[in-house]
Amino acid sequence: MANYPKWASEMAEIFKSGSISQFVLYGNIDDWVSFRNESDNKLHSLSLRDFMTNVMFAPFEVVICYDRGHGIRTTKGGELFFNFLRAFDSFHRTSYTGGSSGESSLEAGNALPKDPKKALALIDRFIRHGLTRTTVDKEGKPKANPIRVAVIIEYSQYLLPRAEIAYTSAESVETLIRVFDWASDPNINNAYVTTCLIAENLNDLNRQLVENPRSAKVQIDLPDAEQVLNFVQSITASIEDFSSICDVDRESLAQKLEGLSCIDVQNLIERAIKNQRRITMEYLREVKKEMIEKSASGRIVFVESTRNLDDVAGHSEAKAWLRQDASLMKRGKIKALPMGYLINGRIGTGKTYLVECFAGEAGVPCVEIKNFRDKWVGATEGNLEAIFKILHAMGQVIVFIDEADQVAGKRDGNSGDSGVSGRIYAMLAREMADTRNRGRIFWIFATSRPDLLEVDLKRVGRLDVHIPLFAPQTKEDKQALFKALARKNKVKISEEDLPDFAESLDIGGNEMEGILIMASRMFELQEDDAPDRKPVGHFIREAMAAYRPMAHSARLEYMDLAAVVECTDQRFLPEKFAALDIDEVKKRMDELKLEISE
Repeated sequence: MANYPKWASEMAEIFKSGSISQFVLYGNIDDWVSFRNESDNKLHSLSLRDFMTNVMFAPFEVVICYDRGHGIRTTKGGELFFNFLRAFDSFHRTSYTGGSSGESSLEAGNALPKDPKKALALIDRFIRHGLTRTTVDKEGKPKANPIRVAVIIEYSQYLLPRAEIAYTSAESVETLIRVFDWASDPNINNAYVTTCLIAENLNDLNRQLVENPRSAKVQIDLPDAEQVLNFVQSITASIEDFSSICDVDRESLAQKLEGLSCIDVQNLIERAIKNQRRITMEYLREVKKEMIEKSASGRIVFVESTRNLDDVAGHSEAKAWLRQDASLMKRGKIKALPMGYLINGRIGTGKTYLVECFAGEAGVPCVEIKNFRDKWVGATEGNLEAIFKILHAMGQVIVFIDEADQVAGKRDGNSGDSGVSGRIYAMLAREMADTRNRGRIFWIFATSRPDLLEVDLKRVGRLDVHIPLFAPQTKEDKQALFKALARKNKVKISEEDLPDFAESLDIGGNEMEGILIMASRMFELQEDDAPDRKPVGHFIREAMAAYRPMAHSARLEYMDLAAVVECTDQRFLPEKFAALDIDEVKKRMDELKLEISE
């Protein structure tokens, strides 16, 4: 089994031990399974069903596949199954064989039941019938020779979906008991019989099935860098001069394609070749982004970054720290990297923009997780599981979760959502604490209310470094931010156009941007050939004179103080906040809570 995928070797070892005969396969189930044949040492690629039938289950006499759409199909040993059905028809006066002979008449006539209750009962009868088969030894004495049977149940999530016990249908209960029986019956475990249930996400399946200790759960991962390289070499073997179609060699191409399935890799390369389009870095970036976002059903969105930390105004200590970690990433010093960051601060302090610039500085793909919650039971957890599967295969990646206090869930499961929030929290906490991901999956949470985020998620080992962001404190910092926002919005201003910000004026980046947009609007409303056409600076002064500070000053103060409390390094704090006593800060936060009615 050395040349087979890791999951296949694991499954074979478990089966050979004789302790477990039922498997739940989940993960990258719709991809090619690539393996090297020992006879010719060539890379072969098959669908999961074909690989299991022809390779994994080669020693088995009969392989039966079932799903609710197609019903029962025999992919191997159809004659043995047909003979059983013929005897079954004769004894029970049924008509599964239709009075014909041959496997094809069964499937062409659609004679076999698709209904789970009848179909699985028929498969069960065949398994137990096969256990009683005997042969005659050399001395003419009968000896047991059970039929070697493998059963593959595809799309198991539609057969045994996740649901609360009170809402589980009678049909699902009967099916579940049948599957449990196959896993626990010693007569089946001691025979050459195996049952395999296949689903994309483990969280889509019935909880009792997932937690059953008598079945083994085996994850099929997306291909790693070496597997992608082998696959690329295999499908491009006929192209002698690879540089004629691609800007990089096969090894570099495989590294760039990490995170895609083999089918996606094949589609990407063939799409370029058949459309006579050269595989450039731009093409790779566009198509890989498109394929990953599509495979995640829009729950992962790439954060495109053409900026770096030089584009961030202010936040000097935060930028210095982030630059150091970006350098560590580039140099591969992953042991020195934190597991993640918590970026917190009042609204309008540039949390999202800072993350975007950090991703550009580090040169690492950055994705934002969003829209993974679903109204159906178990669907939210399944979506999150699919997201983790993609993240694990992407190599090095920055994972950004904005408005984290709303997204990350709560430890307390009694939140009126059937425990979904608690399960999201548990899945995130477990994934974020896995030290095997250090330097590969880099978590960044951003929120203006870090006090609403669960303490366990904020601890060292998950979000090690808490970076607070504040509105600019000095006149110089305010003017520097105003200039940066003008560049971002492509508004041309001179030094004379900069507002004369008062030291006492508490103003954030979002408010400055509003002033800029208002000034730009008034400037563009002028007629192009008007003799009294005024410069944009005139309208900046007008907009500044009309500016009214945000009415929610108490909430903004609370957000500032929450950021002070969460800060993990004194250097991140401006002088105004660094001098505050923490006990006094917490006391003031309690007062503000009453004021804002929380």
